[in-house]
Amino acid sequence: MVFSSGLFLFLFLTVTLAGYYLAGRRGGNVWLLLASLFFFGYSHPKHLLVILAGIVINYVAALLISSIDNKSPVKAKGPKANVPKSNAVNWPRILILVAAVFLNLGILFYFKYFGFATQTAGRLLGKALSVPDVLMPIGISFFTFQGMSYVIDVFRRDVPAQKNPLHVALYIVLFPQLIAGPIVRYKEIAGEILNRQVSLADFTDGISRFLTGLAKKALVANTLAIAADAIWSNPVHENTPVIAWFGSIAYTLQIYYDFSGYSDMAIGLGRMFGFHFPENFDLPYVSKSISEFWRRWHISLGSWFRDYVYIPLGGNRRHVFFNLGLVFLLTGIWHGAAWHFILWGVWHGFFILAERLVKVIFSKKTTSSADNPKSGTITSNSKLTPWSVVKAVLSTCYAMAVVHIGWVLFRAPSLREAVTYLKAMFGLNKDLLHPGFTLGWYLDHYTLLILILAVLFAGPLPRLLGCFIKKKLSEPAVLILTRLALLILFVLSVISIVSGSYNPFIYFQF
Repeated sequence: MVFSSGLFLFLFLTVTLAGYYLAGRRGGNVWLLLASLFFFGYSHPKHLLVILAGIVINYVAALLISSIDNKSPVKAKGPKANVPKSNAVNWPRILILVAAVFLNLGILFYFKYFGFATQTAGRLLGKALSVPDVLMPIGISFFTFQGMSYVIDVFRRDVPAQKNPLHVALYIVLFPQLIAGPIVRYKEIAGEILNRQVSLADFTDGISRFLTGLAKKALVANTLAIAADAIWSNPVHENTPVIAWFGSIAYTLQIYYDFSGYSDMAIGLGRMFGFHFPENFDLPYVSKSISEFWRRWHISLGSWFRDYVYIPLGGNRRHVFFNLGLVFLLTGIWHGAAWHFILWGVWHGFFILAERLVKVIFSKKTTSSADNPKSGTITSNSKLTPWSVVKAVLSTCYAMAVVHIGWVLFRAPSLREAVTYLKAMFGLNKDLLHPGFTLGWYLDHYTLLILILAVLFAGPLPRLLGCFIKKKLSEPAVLILTRLALLILFVLSVISIVSGSYNPFIYFQF
């Protein structure tokens, strides 16, 4: 079941909202939990056993770690209560954490990576090993990482262990962000699980955010997906460079509006039930570096790797380049069990490392220049100059070129096909004899309009337009105009959903 479907919009969501508010404060969590389990198990009920196993593992591990802390004779005061003051290594706590992480990753490995690992081992050994046909639960990477973050935070004593198993289950299986994020930490919504109130402002803001995400998905992402899929499904030797470039551009915009649209809908749904999920996107396609891109794209995943991998390994204090390289290798692996996903992570990691190296070299030159009065000074009051504008444009072009090529690696079915597609983009495909179709076959007037709007709205234009309207119109007029625009977007989205055939979310596979 997807958010952008008639079944979800007019049946599941309606029933869930009605039942939640009729159940009251005590029964609301139970109703949400039952609705979330139904949502997850709707397509494959057997996969409920997988997520229930994860819930049990993390709930029990957190309780065991907490019980060890409570048995300590020395108590600490403050927010991190029940903390032993001894600096001795507490091996039972560590072993429980290791066991929990191992079991979580073991489940993830079996369903997502076991077939890939078997196939790779067979190639290395030169034997035809039978690859098991395992159906992967949707969103397994998301809810696995959420469960692990809960146990790790309890181990770190950042949050107390939750004794009520229903509350832990609701945190992990909560349907708005269950299968495609954002990845929510327990400490971010722990208070809201126990006690929350939905104000009218929150509920209306949630509806607005949900409808915005629905329009991103149904009107923009789905339209661009039709063109992108048509081009990518063709034999590569039938694509001219122009068509290949259009196919990659269409996918670059599709994946942004698809994923950010889902995040908007998830955040909006959370607001309707009283939850405040973290933001997951911040105009990533205006980034001036790959480092900045990853501060703006899939923010919750980046912060997860930062807090649970990068900083524990030493962060910026030691082995910086190794830490960064490992994080982006894991980022590629997290996205999928295939070599082109791994290369995509390595591709981004390479430029992250290069930017860090340039920054280190430049900072040394700047320091030596500042120490020498004859070499000039650098002022912090930089003004907007023609050169600064050109520099900003060139930096954005550089970042988008790297991201764009990376999406080709991401979208291709295999590493070999990614290389072949890149050759077609740059006119290096010697097999091009007779193009299958002209560009006009894929780029009709409606698709062109959506493409232009997608480019414009991927930047700061919506925010600037919103500020301009607020300055020119009164508050009641702005409210009426906003509601009218959302109503129109909703009607157009429903028409698109009912008449269209393409509807799945890209990140459901992860």
